[in-house]
Amino acid sequence: MSPATPLRLGYGTNGLTDLRLTDALALLADLGYDGVGLTLDHMHLDPLAPGLPARTRQVAERLLELNLDVTIETGARYVLDPRRKHGPSLLDPDPDGRAARTALLTTAVQVAADLGAHAVHCFSGITPADTAPDTAPDTAWKRLEESLTPVLDAAADARVPLAIEPEPGHLLATLADFHHLRAVLGDPEPLGLTLDIGHCQCLEPAPPAECVRDAAPWLRHVQIEDMRRGVHEHLPFGDGEIDFPPVLEALAATGYQGLTVVELPRHSHAGPELARASIEFLRSQTPLKGAPAW
Repeated sequence: MSPATPLRLGYGTNGLTDLRLTDALALLADLGYDGVGLTLDHMHLDPLAPGLPARTRQVAERLLELNLDVTIETGARYVLDPRRKHGPSLLDPDPDGRAARTALLTTAVQVAADLGAHAVHCFSGITPADTAPDTAPDTAWKRLEESLTPVLDAAADARVPLAIEPEPGHLLATLADFHHLRAVLGDPEPLGLTLDIGHCQCLEPAPPAECVRDAAPWLRHVQIEDMRRGVHEHLPFGDGEIDFPPVLEALAATGYQGLTVVELPRHSHAGPELARASIEFLRSQTPLKGAPAW
């Protein structure tokens, strides 16, 4: 058995939206995090505002000063459309809408390359009504394939993995759906997986630790929080049902070297305190007996 890899912890800026990005990064560095899950959004690094390359350089300099690694997350709620949460998606009935999401993800790949990020996160989106399985079973998957192909090409050129996340309620909701997408696309090298530990607890048939082991060959990004079975609600650690030591031990055993990012997007009102409590909790859940995990 290969030696376990120390886990590298991050915290998502989507849980720190009441802070300026510079203040959020300083907070995470002070708390001892190894990195940050940076959501491209209007309040932090706006991917649509003028001067993105210059602003990205400033963020890169600050990350270097603070010795923080980064992954790019693209789950901003209203960055493309101020009236539609997560809209338009890669599955949008409007080709222009799908193209806008593809363009955003392609921009995210460039930002990731400029920041030296280890991955770009994305998700499929919810299947629109006009592509319901009983009326057009292949349409949504076809749209996803066509929308992701230019992003995967950009990721290959930039040498930055694209890590798609199974999201409850979305077309791509489970690990089985991820493997279906891999098959549809012909298993492209840049396509990897974002594994959200809470989502495993929420709806995967296997326990979260087993999900980690099953997902290991494709693991490019990890999100972590507590959650209850059948309820898609991101919870602070200790408020859900997950037994974390086996999960963290499984992660360490995979050899995964990216960030494991705390994902509490609805808790920005208490972001600084939860960032402190989260790292203390995760450090207390020693994944390896007799050996330091960090």
